[in-house]
Amino acid sequence: MLDYLVIGLGLAGISFCERLEEKNKAFKVISDASQTSSIVAGGLYNPVILKRFTLAWKADEQLQLAKEFYQALEVRLGVQLDYPVPVYRRFNSIEEQNLWFESTDKPKLKRFLSPQIHPNKNISVDAPLGYGEVLYTGRIDTKKLVESYKEHMLKKDSLISESFDYNLLAIKEGFLQYNNLKAKKIVFAEGYGMMNNPYFNHLPMKGNKGEYLLISAPELKINFALKSSVFAIPLGNDIYKVGANYEWKDKTNEPTEKTRSQLAKKWESFVKCDYEIINQLAGVRPTVSDRRPLVGQHPEHKNLYVLNGFGSRGVLIAPYASGQLLSYIEDDRPLDADLDINRFKK
Repeated sequence: MLDYLVIGLGLAGISFCERLEEKNKAFKVISDASQTSSIVAGGLYNPVILKRFTLAWKADEQLQLAKEFYQALEVRLGVQLDYPVPVYRRFNSIEEQNLWFESTDKPKLKRFLSPQIHPNKNISVDAPLGYGEVLYTGRIDTKKLVESYKEHMLKKDSLISESFDYNLLAIKEGFLQYNNLKAKKIVFAEGYGMMNNPYFNHLPMKGNKGEYLLISAPELKINFALKSSVFAIPLGNDIYKVGANYEWKDKTNEPTEKTRSQLAKKWESFVKCDYEIINQLAGVRPTVSDRRPLVGQHPEHKNLYVLNGFGSRGVLIAPYASGQLLSYIEDDRPLDADLDINRFKK
């Protein structure tokens, strides 16, 4: 008898598995490779919403937790995942500069926003008004994380690489049966795949598709993540991850020529050197109508749980939300009301 079955091995599934490892729980994971948003993600941890210069939801609380979480993962997996990198916001107007200075005086924001304007000295970037710098930022290599964790689970004989068949799940008195597996509880961490889950697809997940370009630009030479009309995130070796867009109608994982052209045009609006597009990536983010995660217990089947809806900030939210869910299940602690699925009870 397992303590848990976990369905999905993206950021949500990995973070919950780590919580189970900490508690020495017996579990197995069932996952296919159908959901790509965690692998495709830009992976930035950035506490500030740079469109409006506001603090992201509980970002101050989540940031320290995330740093410790990924450091522990690096030790467990024996790989580097966390790459500290500054985030610079390119100013488009004097008004934006003034708004930045106003924001640096706000109590919750001042520790995250540098009051110093960085002048642009790079001839390959069009930024006559300079940049504002966000502090305590970095990038998690989500692709390496997912691949390394999958390998870790396989070595432990804890991963079943197949699609989950809901028709084979039998809900018994006090436990669940799936094929030859028995478990006390099941946690669905399926990303946008939740839309096919008959137990939780009533929840208001919207989902939006994001695409990134991988661009080679040897002349650019920036060592910070640059936010303008799109993000340009340095990956090393003169490669930059550029994006992303938000597409609400197309829910496939296939890159499109239309988005390729749109992202290239935005890149060219502020980068003034030669470049080559070497790849294009796409995935559907599990986004929710109120921009908060989906965490909690099924209203009827009390041993079924969901961990989902992290949107575009999964790197920051995952360690926090997974800890919330396990404390709720194991220690009977109440969930943060902002992420509890009971907010949609009506």
